[in-house]
Amino acid sequence: MVESPLRIILFILLVSVASVLVHVYLYRRLFRDTSTNRTWRTAGKVLLTALCLPLLLSWVVTRVVPSAFIVAVAAWTWMGVAVYLLLALALLGAVRQAVARARGPRAVVAPLAMAAPAPAASPSLADLAVTVPPPSPAAPPVDEDRRRFLARATAGGAVLAAGGLTGYGMWSAFHPPVVNEVAVRLPGLPKSMDGFTIVHMSDIHVGPVIQRRFMDELVRRANALKPDLVAITGDLVDGTVPDLRHSVAALQNLQARAGTHFITGNHEYYWNASTWADALTGLGVTVLRNRHVTVGDAGGAFDLVGVDDWSMRNGPKGYNLDAALAGRDPGRAAVLLAHQPSNWDVAAKAGMGLQLSGHTHGGQFFPFTIAVSAIWKHDAGLFQQGDSSLYVSRGTGFWGPPLRVAAPSEIVKVTLLAV
Repeated sequence: MVESPLRIILFILLVSVASVLVHVYLYRRLFRDTSTNRTWRTAGKVLLTALCLPLLLSWVVTRVVPSAFIVAVAAWTWMGVAVYLLLALALLGAVRQAVARARGPRAVVAPLAMAAPAPAASPSLADLAVTVPPPSPAAPPVDEDRRRFLARATAGGAVLAAGGLTGYGMWSAFHPPVVNEVAVRLPGLPKSMDGFTIVHMSDIHVGPVIQRRFMDELVRRANALKPDLVAITGDLVDGTVPDLRHSVAALQNLQARAGTHFITGNHEYYWNASTWADALTGLGVTVLRNRHVTVGDAGGAFDLVGVDDWSMRNGPKGYNLDAALAGRDPGRAAVLLAHQPSNWDVAAKAGMGLQLSGHTHGGQFFPFTIAVSAIWKHDAGLFQQGDSSLYVSRGTGFWGPPLRVAAPSEIVKVTLLAV
């Protein structure tokens, strides 16, 4: 494996600590600050503990007990809600602070100062005594009722905002993907193949939530685009072949004269990539594992190159661009299918005129859209470098929280143009 056990343990530890701290913060803002009632506060502790524990255990449990995946999805949904609650509380709290500062401290009426007596000709003993200044006025008492009212208003506003965003995000996640069309100039593409179309899908994540009905709609939309070829760039499944065979079998209904082609993503390795490769081959899908095929005929052709997932590049079976290009005519145009947008610079220098990738989900939902754009140089959309192009799909399904906010899922129709 590429990732060492120590790095994985550290990652899980950091995520767990962050999750616990978020739930402690939510308890304080939603329960402790809004009421002094012991029953209410105890209920808050029990509720947030019950929501936090499944979230902490979900990653491990789903790999030991695959049937628990649906429970994990519920935990991941709560993760999305918790993120929006955290953001809403922070934003509303900042607004409260800004308003309080703008209003300034409450005015305090000071007692009238007494006129100082005229100085005597010569000081007396009384004049020489230490004069004790009058006590400063005490700070006004804190209005606990007002503070609690503001805490409740803030909590209520945060719950409404988080609920609204979560509802929209879930609707968007389960809504059929948008269709985006792009035209890409492919160096070396024969004039006879100008206008060749590829329907690109990625990161569908068929599993306990995304099932046959969703897949049938994807197939219908893909066929409506009348593609010459269909490319699926990994993370097709989240489950075993026996559990998901019926849903994935919808791919048999795809209609493309050059067929449907598939490469592995990192999630295929969680569920036995070799077994899934055999199952997809049995469904009539061409699986490209570090190899290439020629698309076209004597009148004109290009090479479709497929590599295994980049995360397994140091494993016994993983990303191997050299093996995929072995025996290829370097003068022929080439399209590379690679799950992650990594190594594009090297692939471009190796003659790959276009790379189709996914993996990033475009962040999937705000604010992770910002984090992904900061982490990934090529997070989503079309990129160009010299004569080479890269398209990174936001994904056709979803993973983890069933949310899509500011990063809608997509089916991409790529039209190849001769230079």
